Amino acid sequence: MAETTGSKQAKGISRARFLAGAAAVGVAGAAAPVGRARAADARHGSGGLHRRGVVYTVGAGETPGTAWSAHRMRADVRAIRDDLHADTIDVTGDGVERLTATAAEAAERGLHVWLQPTLGDAPQRDILEHLAETGRFAERLRRQGASVDLSVGCEFWLFVPGILPGETVLERIRNLQNGTVDWPRTMRRLADFTAKAARTGRSVFGGNLSYAAAQSIDDPDWSLFDIVGIDYYSHFEKRSDHVRELKRYLRWGKPLAITEFGTCAYVGAPETGGMGWDVVDYDKEPPEIKGDLVRSERVQAAYLGELLDVFTSMGLYAAMVFEFVSADAPHRPDEPRLDLDMATYAITKAVKDRPDDPASGWHWEPKEAFHAVARRYGAAGHR
Repeated sequence: MAETTGSKQAKGISRARFLAGAAAVGVAGAAAPVGRARAADARHGSGGLHRRGVVYTVGAGETPGTAWSAHRMRADVRAIRDDLHADTIDVTGDGVERLTATAAEAAERGLHVWLQPTLGDAPQRDILEHLAETGRFAERLRRQGASVDLSVGCEFWLFVPGILPGETVLERIRNLQNGTVDWPRTMRRLADFTAKAARTGRSVFGGNLSYAAAQSIDDPDWSLFDIVGIDYYSHFEKRSDHVRELKRYLRWGKPLAITEFGTCAYVGAPETGGMGWDVVDYDKEPPEIKGDLVRSERVQAAYLGELLDVFTSMGLYAAMVFEFVSADAPHRPDEPRLDLDMATYAITKAVKDRPDDPASGWHWEPKEAFHAVARRYGAAGHR
């Protein structure tokens, strides 16, 4: 694990205060009246990026060595605040206990929490229940004085069964690529589930509500939400083209959050958009990189830096770099074809102590992208 160098004491809420208070807070009637005042809370002046964040994904882990660890999470949250100089953490993934433990840690450290449960490939009823339980915790955090926004989910067409054909995320992606999609029906199903998720979020959470939409597919009814959220993976040669594309999301008169943006660490990755990960042959054992990709942390760092400059120039509400770490895709400098980190969007690289041992311990090291983001976030924080 990278060492944290900062020693500042953020003004967060203490663990003792949160646990004592949360137990006493009921969720009945928790949601505040819905209206323009809530959206106004998220507005800010035109100068700079209001919230500077990173996506932190929680999950069970694919191997014993990468299983979720509270100890590791706490160290990561400190590094996000002190080394990356972020003031916001997008806590996403599945597992209510993992999500809530991470959100509480971030709040205690004085970070703004963007809490986004993303249970996928489960029955719709289970996904909504998972959202409700997470949202209740977000409301408790908010009532304890933490700064919290709740996102009801991410790209429902991809993660929620029954909208696109396919039993799994990968099957749905392939059907999308193959054109085997009834778009009118898909859009109706997507709108219906999004409305259900918004109602569920409103019923348990009284703060700002949002959703992470895919820029090219989702077109949700943003009147349901207080903050417009976009997963943004466009590639343009000119910054002005990014600005022009993003301005269309401002027509709702609501704050705009870039809920994901990033690219992978190889030459040509930015041109692949959100499909940069699709360069791994998982039919082989062990999985390996397809073709003759050239690793380049500089390409990734340059893309992130350029987009952060664009978002800052537009004075957006928030931007969350995707993502902090991808533990199950380790870096293999000695074996380029096995260097799965090359195909991740993470700004750190996972390095295993014993590369061929699933139970091996591991640590992360910062990539060039980490430093590029930290420089901008640090400078913005000092301003």
